Amino acid sequence: MEYLENRELSWLKFNKRVLEEATDKDTPLLERLSFSSIYQSNLDEFFMVRVGSLSDAAKNDPDRRDSKTGLTPAQQLDAVFTAVRRLQPDVEEAYSRTMTELAAYGFEHVSYDKATPEEQHFLELYFKREIKPFISGIVINDQLPFPFLKNKELYAAVQLSSKKDVAIGIVPINHDHSERMIPLGNDGKRFILEEEVVLRFAHLMFKGSKVLDRTVIRVTRSADIMVSGKGADFRERMEELVAKRTKLAPMRLELSNPFRREALDYICRKLKIKNDRVFVSRIPLDLSYLFQLQELDDNDQLHYLPLTPRKPEMLAENRSVFSQVKAHDVLLSYPFESMTASFIRLLQESAEDPRVVSIRITLYRLAKNSKVISALCTAAENGKEVLVMIELRARFDEENNIEWSKVLQQAGVKVIYGPREFKAHSKLLIIKRKAQGGGFDYVTQIGTGNYNEKTSTLYTDLMVMTADRQIAEDADEVFRALQNGTYLEKPYKLLVSPLAMRPKILELMDQQIEIAKTGGEGYIAAKVNSLCDRVIIDKLVEASQAGVKIELVVRGICCLIAGVEGYTENITVRSIVGRFLEHSRIFIFGTVENGQRIYIGSADYMSRNTIRRVEVSAPVEDERLKKRIRELFSVLMRDNVKARIMRPDGSYVHISRAESEEAVNSQEYLYRDAYRRQDEKAERQEKLRASREKAAAAKKSAAKKTPAKKPAAKKPARRKTGEKTKKS
Repeated sequence: MEYLENRELSWLKFNKRVLEEATDKDTPLLERLSFSSIYQSNLDEFFMVRVGSLSDAAKNDPDRRDSKTGLTPAQQLDAVFTAVRRLQPDVEEAYSRTMTELAAYGFEHVSYDKATPEEQHFLELYFKREIKPFISGIVINDQLPFPFLKNKELYAAVQLSSKKDVAIGIVPINHDHSERMIPLGNDGKRFILEEEVVLRFAHLMFKGSKVLDRTVIRVTRSADIMVSGKGADFRERMEELVAKRTKLAPMRLELSNPFRREALDYICRKLKIKNDRVFVSRIPLDLSYLFQLQELDDNDQLHYLPLTPRKPEMLAENRSVFSQVKAHDVLLSYPFESMTASFIRLLQESAEDPRVVSIRITLYRLAKNSKVISALCTAAENGKEVLVMIELRARFDEENNIEWSKVLQQAGVKVIYGPREFKAHSKLLIIKRKAQGGGFDYVTQIGTGNYNEKTSTLYTDLMVMTADRQIAEDADEVFRALQNGTYLEKPYKLLVSPLAMRPKILELMDQQIEIAKTGGEGYIAAKVNSLCDRVIIDKLVEASQAGVKIELVVRGICCLIAGVEGYTENITVRSIVGRFLEHSRIFIFGTVENGQRIYIGSADYMSRNTIRRVEVSAPVEDERLKKRIRELFSVLMRDNVKARIMRPDGSYVHISRAESEEAVNSQEYLYRDAYRRQDEKAERQEKLRASREKAAAAKKSAAKKTPAKKPAAKKPARRKTGEKTKKS
């Protein structure tokens, strides 16, 4: 179909948009380096997960075809490797150009050949004293076993002279005993990387052998582990699988420079990796050190302007969060508002509130020193019933979640892991509290992002808190189903996958199609991270063909191509990539005039979210909150700085604007708006305080001026009938 895009190729286009931030002249120089590092980290994960999965499919199910483009796994892999190679010069250029511009601020990544004689002498001594004692070289040939190369670790590889077969020397580059960035100046901004020093002096590790060629190598291994439901203890099973993942098959081999053909072929043969998976890079194979580089200079011109999340506009500081949510629904927007002053505060207050009976929550990814865990443990220790559904299969967070599950259990928390078949990705909390007049009150929270204090300052997310009783009943049923390993089929209000989300979404879209067909104004909008659910895509195409106006903001994968005549001409797709990771999910159906429905939640328009995970999206029913979300979405649609718009050929271009047109960076706009709202709130509170003080002072002044009234003379008491008068 001409309006469909392959998922893997669409993701690579997204990562290209990330890389574009590394060359944007309006992005501060050190922040540009961060985007280069993010691009590389994203690509590593892509090879570990998606290429790993496709490689398994190519071996085990070679005839399976992509539902959008009809490509087999092997064809998709060929297309992926071609696209990655095309992007390689771009990332090299981005890194090199930024380092060149940073030279004006004293930064310089020095190669050994460009170091001064004095520096070269220092580096030789440094290698002998600080590096060599902690590493060892391994010689391999056909008579000796090939060593196991760890995932994403750096190794120096050298070809050694040999009378018979190819001989290779491998030197692990260990950062445990030395710094990766070796400073060549007092401020550390002129530096060389440890792997470059090891490579230069690798011959000292193989005395008696002549080094014919040398390169740094890095292997990326598959992380596509299959979780089985077998085993008495699911947590123990996960620990075994995480350990197994480190030894999965190589998906990619990277070299710092070309290697002799016979030596490269030998390594590829030992790793069982094809030559089409070998990539040569002219820049460091691991760019994670670039975040360390940021700490070496605090020049404001090199960094983003520091921004601090504001206090939530919809929450007062002098009343408990629970009581305020009981009075009115609350919408929170991160990173513009503080998670600590809102959600964490709710948990901490509830942990200490003697009237709170129980807390139930789903956890997916957590901060390193999680205040969420701390509050939940405190609640359990205070005798409250605390139930935590923690997802042990959260990719690359498995080990963290396994450890957190142990901490929670030790504190007396009841920990469950959810259904075996599907991950539970929902962001759901319900708190039960004794009501003043008897019975119970409930506060339910539904969010788009993780309960993670760190990422709440880096990702854009939304959260709604409500005392709605039907939503509470739905949430209660979700947790009951999670405990029983079943799935909710007929919730009152919530959209809950895997059974009760996609059908409702399709029903809501059908309503807009019917409105358009009868001459009305049909409208569908969404903000998601990814769109690749073929059933939903087909429904959006049907809606477009019926005349429904469709506005989509899709950060990453988008398998629907917008603007294709006869299919998607009524659909626009925007992608926003900027300082913060766009992460919130919003579904909008209908215009304000025809009873608009708005939902927020954890699900994207991906089949894994809509039918293969436990996800929860909640209706936003409070008109004040709905208005705020419409305002937010309007800002996203007006972004002409960080937004790209999709063209009918599937490519993305920056939105052009006239010189007289105001530049709108949606993320900066929303941050400024949060500051403005807080200032206005503070001003209102100050006026109210001043007014109250003035009224109190006037009352006190009036009380002083008014003469005190003389007490009225007491009248003699009337004698009751028949009462005798006392004698004097």
